[in-house]
Amino acid sequence: MPRDNLLSLGLESHDRVNMELGGGIPRGSIVLMEGDYGAGKSALSQRFAYGLLEEGATVTMLSTELTIRGFLDQMHSLSYDVVRPLLNEQLLFLHADFNSGGAFSEDAGERMQLLTRLMNAEVMWNTDVIFIDTFDSILRNDPTFESLIRKNEERQAALEIISFFRDVISQGKVIVLTIDPSAIDEDAIGPFRAIADVFLQLEMIEVGSEVRRQISVKRFAGMGEQVGDTIGYSVRSGTGVVVESRSVA
Repeated sequence: MPRDNLLSLGLESHDRVNMELGGGIPRGSIVLMEGDYGAGKSALSQRFAYGLLEEGATVTMLSTELTIRGFLDQMHSLSYDVVRPLLNEQLLFLHADFNSGGAFSEDAGERMQLLTRLMNAEVMWNTDVIFIDTFDSILRNDPTFESLIRKNEERQAALEIISFFRDVISQGKVIVLTIDPSAIDEDAIGPFRAIADVFLQLEMIEVGSEVRRQISVKRFAGMGEQVGDTIGYSVRSGTGVVVESRSVA
């Protein structure tokens, strides 16, 4: 794929992440990053976001876990300085607050129609790349989606948001979703796996007394250079994400 169709993840003099993933993420794609708690979904999303910002892309980061203070502290601990992009409005950070009267709560304490609210939040979709970390929290806290799941109508529940995502990426934008598969029904995840252009499973493997992290590349449509099937990595304080190894099946 021509380089101008890829959004570079940058930092090539700092780590090998961009190289190992073929030179970047294809424009107009949905990226699904799936892994259990502690697998590194947030850290990898933060690495992607920082590299994209360094390459001049505009980024929205919606977090269901971190406040802006927590996000800045986390990025600082990884040596990813995002203060300037925030001040320059190159980076938009949003905290999805479900419980304390924030952006995704109602004053009366009633649960919001979260997916509808998400799709109507026009400003967050104006950037080149939109991260939703973690997307399963949005699904689990949306009463309409939850109700349809109870009726075994997961695919119907996913249809509207998938249609919306397709409209967004038709403009050349990239949507990155992180999901904890242990937190939501397999049938609810299935439609999002099926439509993902890039599907990365983050795994933790026990090797002796060590726990090693790896990215298992399940799908990578529109890749640039060759992408490995398995990419080992670690998350180091003061350094960030470090690629440890690569193997191609």
